[in-house]
Amino acid sequence: MNYLIGIDVGTSATKTVLFEESGRAVASASQEYPLYQPKNGWAEQKPEDWRDAVLHTLSQVVKESGVLKEDIKGIGISGQMHGLVMLDEANEVLRPSIIWCDQRTGAEVEDMLKIMPREDWIAVTANPPLTGWTAAKILWVKKNEPELYNRCRHILLPKDYIRLILTGDYATEVSDASGMQLLDVTNRCWSEKVLEKLDIDRELLGKVYESCEITGTLLPEVAERTGLSEATKVAGGAGDNAAAAVGTGVVRDGTAFTTIGTSGVVFAHSSQVTIDPEGRVHTCCCAVPGAWHVMGVTQGAGLSLKWFKDNFCQDYIEEAQKQGVDVYDLINRDVKEIAPGSDKLLYLPYLMGERTPHLDPDCRGVFLGLSAIHTKAHMLRAVMEGVSYSLSDCNDILKEMGIEVDEMMACGGGGKSPVWRQMLADMYDCQVKTIEQTEGPALGVAILAGVGCGIYDSVEAACDTMISEDKVTGPQSQQAELYRKYHSLYKKLYRDLKDSFKQLAAL
Repeated sequence: MNYLIGIDVGTSATKTVLFEESGRAVASASQEYPLYQPKNGWAEQKPEDWRDAVLHTLSQVVKESGVLKEDIKGIGISGQMHGLVMLDEANEVLRPSIIWCDQRTGAEVEDMLKIMPREDWIAVTANPPLTGWTAAKILWVKKNEPELYNRCRHILLPKDYIRLILTGDYATEVSDASGMQLLDVTNRCWSEKVLEKLDIDRELLGKVYESCEITGTLLPEVAERTGLSEATKVAGGAGDNAAAAVGTGVVRDGTAFTTIGTSGVVFAHSSQVTIDPEGRVHTCCCAVPGAWHVMGVTQGAGLSLKWFKDNFCQDYIEEAQKQGVDVYDLINRDVKEIAPGSDKLLYLPYLMGERTPHLDPDCRGVFLGLSAIHTKAHMLRAVMEGVSYSLSDCNDILKEMGIEVDEMMACGGGGKSPVWRQMLADMYDCQVKTIEQTEGPALGVAILAGVGCGIYDSVEAACDTMISEDKVTGPQSQQAELYRKYHSLYKKLYRDLKDSFKQLAAL
């Protein structure tokens, strides 16, 4: 039997999973590492920590599984997007990686807009300049650490640094490279125009592959250390959300997924390049060759529920500990008893500002309509509904762009909640499904490796083999109609409060 490995280099940990070619997980291992915040708004990690975690977990899954090394045909790598890894001529890391959630680059974004108009950035890179993306971070280093920048010989993304460790190759692939703001997203190659405008040497960047192409094989010393074969192939892989799409079967038009983790994502597959001229959603190359994805982001999705639980639900926490159950199971039980609409209580989930559709760092969370009839359970339901309205904002923009979603996959912690899945089905007015497999990005990049190794003819065929449907939740017409009315009011509230948010931020 053939086996495949998926590696997911996340922000909190690296997870490595060994799969049979049927999609069954055989062994998995994870290793955590720290995040450093040297200043307010900064976020950094040490690439060496990712390296050590990957090598350790690879060794662990190979040893634990007992699978012959010759039967492990390929490895795919997924990773947190937008991180900046800078290496010198000896491949030594020059500085800690500035990762995706770092917000130090506001001035550099303004510089980018002076260098080239916003509409030109959107036309080439499919997105306006953003603080979290890699190009602005490169400019920050050029401006603030010029001696270090002059020593830089290679710029890589987090997962592509791991590729270098495994294979010795300087390479990336289209989905992750799309988040650097250096790629011509339509033509799936580095943009000479952007590199010239930003004065970034093309030689610093790796070769761009499609996500399922093979980029190299394991170095002898890595094979020996991990118990793998030198013949094991390494595929391009994908950025975390593109990998999650493959790992949930979102690889054809009409399919999408919603993730409710700390943030929330609505991600839709498209066989055509579709760009929002207002830059409210992100368009990137997806992991299926010749296709793209459009993605909207809610900043405070699962974060909103966790915030409320941590600050106001000590009774739930204590009861869950007493019963030996998950606290969210108790919350879901009580929320289910509250009628849709939460008895005219609305919540705006802007605890961390908002990305889609507002791109407003100053907006903040709001409860509207509180009255003496409302209980803690009402507020919990309102929080879940508010997050769902925000995710519906993302889905509405996709519809504006001509992307029609027939079925939505649900994943992440929130996707496990039947109550939340019903809200999403009602608001999206389509079926919301889950799959039996839970490995997400790790499974997605294992699938890509399987295609690259010739085990499957295409990404779509591999998904049909390796992914199986689990639960299906359909919309309920009366609730869907009620939510349409509430969502209209929800959208009006931001417009009404926008100036007040700015005034509050200025106090």
